[in-house]
Amino acid sequence: MTGISTKTIYAVAALHELGSMQGDEVLKIKEIAARANVPQNFLEQILLELRKQGILTSVKGAKGGYKLAKELKDIMLKDIIMILETDALSDVCKTNNPTLKLFWEDIKEGVSNVFNVPLSELENYQIKANQTLNYSI
Repeated sequence: MTGISTKTIYAVAALHELGSMQGDEVLKIKEIAARANVPQNFLEQILLELRKQGILTSVKGAKGGYKLAKELKDIMLKDIIMILETDALSDVCKTNNPTLKLFWEDIKEGVSNVFNVPLSELENYQIKANQTLNYSI
């Protein structure tokens, strides 16, 4: 098990931006990168991987770009981590000791459950952020 990499953080930021699009609207990589404040060249690799795994779809052409293949409520943070983090939730127990194996399996399951959150939760955090930033004199 490892921490969450910048790659996953950027992916969630991009998905958050794509989740704000209506219907069949698409965003170009350049637009996603600017809105999410993510380096475009790094984002290209991330979006390609998410498209290969069925999280995104792409539309070719001058009016093309990316859009979500599923609703945010159907995309779990755990899914993104499993796609982008090669060692995430991997077997950390390198011993044959049954006690340690059981211990690490329980830890792994607990961590997995923590990340089993739909990305639609971002909407709630957007509301909180808007309330925090919405003050008047």
